[in-house]
Amino acid sequence: MHSEKPPFSWPIDWKPDIHATLMFVIRQGEILLIKKRRGIGAGKINGPGGKFEAGETAQACVLREVKEELAIEVINPQEVGILHFMFIDHSIPDIQCHVFTAQHFLGIPTESPEAIPFWCNLATIPFQQMWEDDRYWFPLMLAGEYFQAYFKFEGERMVDFCLSTDHLLSE
Repeated sequence: MHSEKPPFSWPIDWKPDIHATLMFVIRQGEILLIKKRRGIGAGKINGPGGKFEAGETAQACVLREVKEELAIEVINPQEVGILHFMFIDHSIPDIQCHVFTAQHFLGIPTESPEAIPFWCNLATIPFQQMWEDDRYWFPLMLAGEYFQAYFKFEGERMVDFCLSTDHLLSE
């Protein structure tokens, strides 16, 4: 007997516990990544970013977080997608994350108590050291497609997901 995977479902009344941001500076075939030192995902490779403060917009949050974590000022950030994370075992709070990219910044990416920055060739992104979901939405981000993604996790293991693209950013 053949059993099919049930269709993806997401609760209509879902509300994130945390609103957050991620920033990826991409230029000349490289992407600025960090090794996260503390907090959710400590030890993993990711982009700089963090939690909204009261009354803050997604763009204001990402600019502040990147400055705090890497001592750089990003110029002209573009929102490219929204990630939704549900941790069905409640091991981590549910998160909605606004993803931004930029090509230019002022300053020198500098290590902080939160992050160790490094440039990585786009062809050798270390997905094996990142959250499992990244390998699914990174290609859309790098192609300039606006996306929304929904991921269900048990702890750090992804158990299901749904990804959609809304439009090309260049259009």
